[in-house]
Amino acid sequence: MASAPAITQNPDIRFLGKLLGDVIRAYGGDQLFRRIEYIRSVSVDRARGIAGADAIDAGLEALNLDDTLAFVRGFMLFSMLANLAEDRQGVAAEPDADMAHALERLDKQGIGKDKVLALLERALVVPVLTAHPTEVRRKSMIDHRNRIADLMLQRDTGAEETPDGDLIEEAIVRQIALLWQTRALRRERLYVADEIDTALAYLRDVLLPTLPALYARWDRALGHRAPSFLRLGNWIGGDRDGNPNVRAESLRLVLAKSAEAVLGYYLSAIHELGAELSISTELAPIDKELGTLAEEAHDSGRNRDDEPYRRALTGIYARLAATFEAIVGHAPPRPARVQAEAYADPQALRHDLATLAHALGEQGGGSLKSGGALGRLIRAIDTFGFHLATLDLRQNADVHERVVAELLNTAGVEADYLKRNEEDRIAILRRELAHGRPLSSDWGDYSDETKTELAILRAAAEAHRLYGPGCIAIYNISKSESVSDMLEVNTLLKEVGLYRPATEEGGAPHAAVMAVPLFETIGDLENAPQVMTDWFALPEIAALAKARGHQEVMVGYSDSNKDGGYLTSVWSLHQASRILAPVFEKAGVAMQLFHGRGGAVGRGGGSSFAAILAQPPGTVQGRIRITEQGEVIAAKYGTRESATSNLEAMASATLLASLETPKLSEKDYDRFASAMATISGTAFETYRDLVYGDDAFRTFFRQITPLTEIAGLKIGSRPASRTKSDRIEDLRAIPWVFSWAQARIMLPGWYGVGAGLSGFGDMGLLREMLKAWPFLAATLANMEMVLAKSDMKIAAHYLPLVEDRAMGERFFGRIRDGWRQTHDCLLSVTRQTRLLEKHPTLDASIRLRLPYIEPLNLLQVELLKRHRAGEEDARIKEGIELSINAIATALRNSG
Repeated sequence: MASAPAITQNPDIRFLGKLLGDVIRAYGGDQLFRRIEYIRSVSVDRARGIAGADAIDAGLEALNLDDTLAFVRGFMLFSMLANLAEDRQGVAAEPDADMAHALERLDKQGIGKDKVLALLERALVVPVLTAHPTEVRRKSMIDHRNRIADLMLQRDTGAEETPDGDLIEEAIVRQIALLWQTRALRRERLYVADEIDTALAYLRDVLLPTLPALYARWDRALGHRAPSFLRLGNWIGGDRDGNPNVRAESLRLVLAKSAEAVLGYYLSAIHELGAELSISTELAPIDKELGTLAEEAHDSGRNRDDEPYRRALTGIYARLAATFEAIVGHAPPRPARVQAEAYADPQALRHDLATLAHALGEQGGGSLKSGGALGRLIRAIDTFGFHLATLDLRQNADVHERVVAELLNTAGVEADYLKRNEEDRIAILRRELAHGRPLSSDWGDYSDETKTELAILRAAAEAHRLYGPGCIAIYNISKSESVSDMLEVNTLLKEVGLYRPATEEGGAPHAAVMAVPLFETIGDLENAPQVMTDWFALPEIAALAKARGHQEVMVGYSDSNKDGGYLTSVWSLHQASRILAPVFEKAGVAMQLFHGRGGAVGRGGGSSFAAILAQPPGTVQGRIRITEQGEVIAAKYGTRESATSNLEAMASATLLASLETPKLSEKDYDRFASAMATISGTAFETYRDLVYGDDAFRTFFRQITPLTEIAGLKIGSRPASRTKSDRIEDLRAIPWVFSWAQARIMLPGWYGVGAGLSGFGDMGLLREMLKAWPFLAATLANMEMVLAKSDMKIAAHYLPLVEDRAMGERFFGRIRDGWRQTHDCLLSVTRQTRLLEKHPTLDASIRLRLPYIEPLNLLQVELLKRHRAGEEDARIKEGIELSINAIATALRNSG
């Protein structure tokens, strides 16, 4: 076994770590600083192999409860600053994952820019922000972190002072001091409105200004203006699956705030253009269209008589200000100079701005036409419309079933819908969808559930009229298992006019919002191709899909993992995607996959770039949507720099996955797939036997991990479990993964894989597969990261928390043996002597954190023992929650 490399730090980590130490000494006192520094240094020495566990234990035992809380905060802040420093150095970014490198790579294969542009004409790439509760940090903490990032950028330029006159190093110290004195834990559970505000901060402050600038870069690389293929999506305020707090009011709130943000951005941009476009007719000619636009503005300012661009912008601003007031409900902060009629839609606003751009291009060789602030504004309107981000709706199929049954019964159409088989249900729903008569009535006596669902749908229809059809386009159906599940959604959409039947003249039916099945469990994924085959077999649905041009299918990573384990989950997702492709091809409809990924590998996390490239050939086709959840949002989109690199990675990977020639021949793919099916089968049986084979396992899981304590964190508006049951099947996937990570077991990211690889036995074929198959390379790379972050020695400290010692030893022994088997098989397949040997940058990143995580785990265990023994000191509960926060911050993608 090769010796572990020395733990190294980049210069930014050393710099920020020193400043943090100075702050702790200044605000916590010299004694606290010395105690924290002692634990830090002996923990680092232990990681280097030159100190034992006794040294750490002695340091931890010397801490009283107040010192414990301060110690945990100190280690948490160091991890946060280390994350910042690594992000700045590009540790988390993908090498060569940008448009320029993708175009170069394609060009070498004979795929020119003309083919890229042709693909982009029909492409759609969407990161979708969700409120899944895995972000443990308060927004206040993230804001201070981002201010430090901005200051570090100024420091990079060699500047000693900020634009405001502060010394940069003093300004950084000030922000670290504010972090030290900012409460890390939320006192109150988040409400949906809080989640909306958090998402809007990223959408408005980072992504809104970033995307137009990124498109300008892509236009230069392509030598042509690219279509606006990358757009923004959002679930927050529309995802009510298991969240009774999301209602019609939530929908209205998020859409109104989004519109206010994007229209306010446009108004500011137009105001700034007015200052820039000072062109005088005494020095430059103008075309007729611009002259007309300037006259129609009715700008009476005599000092602008010779400045048609400014007069035109006065009118554009006035019309947009009227639009703002009509949509948002109040006047914008900066009033218009003149009165004007509101714009009917974003295209009308774009038309006026394009008139300015055309006029600029007619003079001076067109040097003023493209790019610049005007070009970025036009691009923003193309990308964001009046809605900023498209809001998805999501609800559970069981809810739709009950609501439709009640509507049918109350209307006197069908009294026993819930008792009908699938064939009968389809027939009933198709009859309802064939005509425009609504089922609901203002005088109907409905349950609260039905009233709530109808209110949300009416709010969605109202939003289409107010913001345009781009504001809501997708309705995701959780627990989708059948064609009737999708027909039920269309039936509900018809109630509010968002689904219209075929016309008597033979026109296709129209759905302004697309019903999208979410296939989550292993069984659902296996059945997905047949469900979609049956869906397209309905003539009216085939006509609807062909008229739209595409149909989306969502595949869930979290629940499939909890259901079948890591390897079977990713393989089932891969297979479902591959087998769906010919179903869509036969139907003549483009396939659009929506990947419901989380932050942790057990929930589909890991490199988006590698994940997209690992998709089966023919399944991307330029169209892909991916959820961005929890702590991943801050990591990827916390600053414009990180947002730029991550959006580039997503866009360039989509190009490559869509256009590159497949690396595998069909014959090799069949060989590899057959091997993977065998490996997955063994992994599945091994995982299911542990997790679901003995009812006692649920007790073991709840006691060895801080699941109960995590449920008490105020990090989301949804409950941790779908029901009051303690069954693992009913637990949400997020706390399932999060809890295992805290105890450093990380079982969802690796368990069963060792049994599958070991049982297969053909190491030569496995190595061939690893070298030639991006799917297996990405799968094992993600698992290797999880194994490197897990630690069975630390996990063993949690074992005494299990009340039945014999039961605990039995299950933990199986887990420990499974970890060793998986670890050894991975090293054998990858020809390494230790984990991450071939990935030194990631190895250094993880090793840097390990000395800061172990003491946190040891403290967490002791606090959990005291808490579960009945000690009521409030500082114990606070310490547990702080330790959860700190460990999650250090592990980065643990939820």
